[in-house]
Amino acid sequence: MQRRAFTLFEIVMVIVILGIVSMIATNIIAHMYEGYIRSKYINELEHKTELALDIITRRLEYRVKATTIVRQKGTNTINWLNSEDLNGTYDVLEWIGYEYESFRGFDDGGLMMPGWSGFVDLENPSTDATQIVTSGSDLDYTVKMINALSDNEIDLNDTTGATQHPVIIFKKLNSYDFKSFGWDWTSTDHNATLLVHKDPAEKDILVFDENITAQGAEQLKEQYRLAWTAYAIVPEGDKENDFNLTLYYNYQPWYNEKYTDGKKVVLAEHVSSFNFLQSANTVRVKLCIQDSNQTGIGFGFCKENAVF
Repeated sequence: MQRRAFTLFEIVMVIVILGIVSMIATNIIAHMYEGYIRSKYINELEHKTELALDIITRRLEYRVKATTIVRQKGTNTINWLNSEDLNGTYDVLEWIGYEYESFRGFDDGGLMMPGWSGFVDLENPSTDATQIVTSGSDLDYTVKMINALSDNEIDLNDTTGATQHPVIIFKKLNSYDFKSFGWDWTSTDHNATLLVHKDPAEKDILVFDENITAQGAEQLKEQYRLAWTAYAIVPEGDKENDFNLTLYYNYQPWYNEKYTDGKKVVLAEHVSSFNFLQSANTVRVKLCIQDSNQTGIGFGFCKENAVF
């Protein structure tokens, strides 16, 4: 039996068909890979946005609410975040954060013992204009925590003035202004941020560096916050819609320090916008980051959080 061979025409047709199938398959694979790359960048962008916003809102959660201000970057032009006459020229968000790590306490035989309780024993005869008894506190724990967090730059245990000290801020102040917290760079006043150190012999007594009456402070209050650092969220870069968002920390406005005197870390790159506002006691923060055209379509991702 004689076998019939393929004709030239049939071979050419097979080659053409294989070429068409190969081209289609190549396009499909290329589109799939392109989609994967875009999806990868989009997921990374979403993760970066959420991570940066989480860092900001977690620190805002432990702010001393009365201290929250906005500033025009690099200037002494400041305003309160809850002011009704804010405009887009205020691009820096600043606040004093209370020391929450030791405030949460440690396990002391089944009971949580705070490093500082936040309460002043006004009935104790040892409480006066020179010191306060803060019952339920173990300030030795707070000393260790602040030393570790500040790289030993802030020392609650120091009684000689050789290192900088943390402050207490009484709650429910009757009156205060920018100078009260050290925000005004032209003033050394800080009568609402009272420098303190620990009594060497007692773990629940905070001693004022100066008599609070001499510091121009109000009368003693029953509740307080203990703080060792301020925070600033600052946009940095030459482009209006493509900049880095930087967190400044470990600076003390009560020592007349600016945020540029502190340490810093870049929270996010290629930020297109960073907005904030306060309504009643709620602070809303919105962050948008772009992909710097890595996807080829100029994709961006925005997220907003609210902090009470």
